[in-house]
Amino acid sequence: MRTEWANGGGQPPRRDLKVIVGAAIIRDGRVLACARSAPPEVAGMWEFPGGKVEPGESETDALVRECAEELAVRVEIGDRVGRNVKMAHGRSVLKVYAARLVEDDQPQPLEHSALRWLSAAELDSVTWLPADAPIVAALRPLLTPGVNRQ
Repeated sequence: MRTEWANGGGQPPRRDLKVIVGAAIIRDGRVLACARSAPPEVAGMWEFPGGKVEPGESETDALVRECAEELAVRVEIGDRVGRNVKMAHGRSVLKVYAARLVEDDQPQPLEHSALRWLSAAELDSVTWLPADAPIVAALRPLLTPGVNRQ
């Protein structure tokens, strides 16, 4: 017996991936790490700030919005950091961008239990969320003195 998919192409129907964006906010050779406060299974683990890209919103616009909502800061978005990271059993993808604070904005932990500025040597001193962990290796060169930090 042969079964074909309803889309007629012989392939399972493809769902559009939800895009989650994260900001590797870099200042003075350090990156901002944020401790999750919820849900309980990830509380206390560390992540890069960010969130879902809403319909009709660009990735960079979403990241600027998320940083304002989560940290009460304005950011300028730079280049991508690392590769796409599949999440949620393949239903979403995380994309992290380098970013820098605008003027003298100071991050506030509006949605996190703690914030820390980490140097390259300190990146392994926290427990990263599984989706954020692959970005850490790609981030190290950006925290090295003499490297363009945006």
